[in-house]
Amino acid sequence: MSGIAGIARRYPSGVSTDSLGRMAAAIRHRGPDGYGFYVSPSVGFAHVRLSTVDLAGGAQPLANENGRVVVTYDGEIYNHRELRHELEQRGHIFKTRCDTEVLVHAYEEWGADFLARLNGDFAFAIHDMNRDILLVACDRFGVRPLFYAQRSGDFYFGSEIKAILATGEVDAAVDPRGIDEILTFGAARLSRTPFSGVASLEPGTYGIWKDGALWLRHYYELDYPEASTEPADAVEQLDEVMLRSVGMRMRADVPVGAQVSGGFNSSITASLAASASAGALRTLFMDVTGASKNGSGHHSEVADALGTDHRTFSIDENTIAETLPEVMWHAETPFLSSAPVAMYHLARLTKETRTKVVVRGDGADEIFLGSEVFREASVRRFCLRQRTSTIRQRLFSRVFPGLAEAGHSEFWTRNFLETGEPGDPLFSHLPRFLGVGLGATYADGFADALAGVDVIREMRSSLPLRFFAWSPLNQAAFLETTTRLSPYVLGAYGDRMSMAHGVECRFPFLDHRLFEFASALPTRSRMVGLKQKEILRRWASRILPPGVARDVLPATDTVPGDRLFLRKSPKWVSDHLSPEALGRVGIFSAEKVRAMMLSLETRQEGTFTRGQPLIGVLSTQLWHHRFVQSAVSVTPLPVAKASVVIRQETLDPSYPVSANRAEKLA
Repeated sequence: MSGIAGIARRYPSGVSTDSLGRMAAAIRHRGPDGYGFYVSPSVGFAHVRLSTVDLAGGAQPLANENGRVVVTYDGEIYNHRELRHELEQRGHIFKTRCDTEVLVHAYEEWGADFLARLNGDFAFAIHDMNRDILLVACDRFGVRPLFYAQRSGDFYFGSEIKAILATGEVDAAVDPRGIDEILTFGAARLSRTPFSGVASLEPGTYGIWKDGALWLRHYYELDYPEASTEPADAVEQLDEVMLRSVGMRMRADVPVGAQVSGGFNSSITASLAASASAGALRTLFMDVTGASKNGSGHHSEVADALGTDHRTFSIDENTIAETLPEVMWHAETPFLSSAPVAMYHLARLTKETRTKVVVRGDGADEIFLGSEVFREASVRRFCLRQRTSTIRQRLFSRVFPGLAEAGHSEFWTRNFLETGEPGDPLFSHLPRFLGVGLGATYADGFADALAGVDVIREMRSSLPLRFFAWSPLNQAAFLETTTRLSPYVLGAYGDRMSMAHGVECRFPFLDHRLFEFASALPTRSRMVGLKQKEILRRWASRILPPGVARDVLPATDTVPGDRLFLRKSPKWVSDHLSPEALGRVGIFSAEKVRAMMLSLETRQEGTFTRGQPLIGVLSTQLWHHRFVQSAVSVTPLPVAKASVVIRQETLDPSYPVSANRAEKLA
């Protein structure tokens, strides 16, 4: 794991080490174990390292034997041992044990086709001097991010946007569409960001930059070739792919732990990781005092059953509220939930236990139809076949037990049944997309900038043709993966929060072989009636200790919402919600925000809400203050202290350059 950044010039005017030093400094938290640079007349790389594989020999950037192919890389290639063996059989000579070196040799051997051979979570850039191109790529699900911008024919990239802004050559500005997508969908769509002119490389995509132009290609696309019947040996196939996935993700030269919630998904990953661990697996759990518990106390039962070295942490609601501004520096995007703040603190506490790498259960709900959105959509379809049936409508209380308890079941049932028709391709997600309603709070000028823009309509028109051949549940799975998992769960909530403290998260459920296995099953193998993750439960009964296979919501996903900022809120809240502050930013109307807050203050406790609008407003205000109103200003990391410095004109066969030689080159 690492942080990467770089600049490619249209003309060979040079890339200054000062610019690269600022890029590295902006993302130093991602790689506290060392840093390095690559400089040529047209391309420059900056790399900060979190060492987990080949601790002594894996410094980056790294070049091939003759120094003509150079890579900077963030992530893990889990099948690097197998690829290394194949490449050695083909005559390639390796000088390190790290997975990074596999990339340069695999690229030499197979060109861009080598991407299909990789099993891992990665983002990287390769400068091929032989072809005079820069190749950038991202893994299949977007676990490791790569952002980029183009200005006057020059190309800038980084693991985080702040690295690009730190150059001083790319200014931060608001993209109204990006903001509207975030406040509608919960996250910007896969290529868009809230920054004008700054894009995110889509999952499963690579780009080739040459002569000031960028060509993008998909090397992997989600598909759901659903079979009519379940294979007789489906459970055995699942057993094999899960064991291999977890086994590969336990490969590291540092101990691997597990973050657990007490829920079904994380219990599976922890159980398999415990079996594959050389010693007692360290498991980590965090409770948010005052949050809805949802059975989170089950985490200790899971740890006891698995015999792990269990650590429990706790933070309170005030900590969540007070540290949201701090979290925004790492998130780089507004959001609609305080869950990223809780994840930020879990990563901080994980680091304090000296745990660098953890496995998590994310991805299982999207692949095995475990999210509430699938049950909700199924009940909505079932009810709309007989719209007046009150018996059918009672099923909503099984999906959302809190509705009846709060006395709002009639209102929300009517809302569910009136939000979209089954023929709408976005039917499953329309209640979520339309539920927050922050568009009604926009200032007039910001609304004018969005005149004629309908981000929901644009999403409909951008769906791939194959989408319309899938079953409704698989359509919902695609939408959940592309609108929530990749941009939010793995992005603002995942990578940015964990890497803020130099903690690498690995996701066994996001092995592409597991996705391909599950997506080819009949949907009834994954969801029967309202029973979700059906085949996963059948298989898990074989490997989980008795009593562990319980499904509860992770505590970090049930943190308190709007009320955090309505009662005894920190001073920064009123500062950013003042009419002056709202007017300065110009996204929200002060009058409309005040009306929204009055509505929230008079809302009955426990009212069922689909979104957290006040957090959306606050996080947007904070984002604008931190990045648009204030420049990203950092002190460059000094070249003299770099672990590696590679200069095109001084390359020799004894790469990489040692630290003491780097001082001479500087």
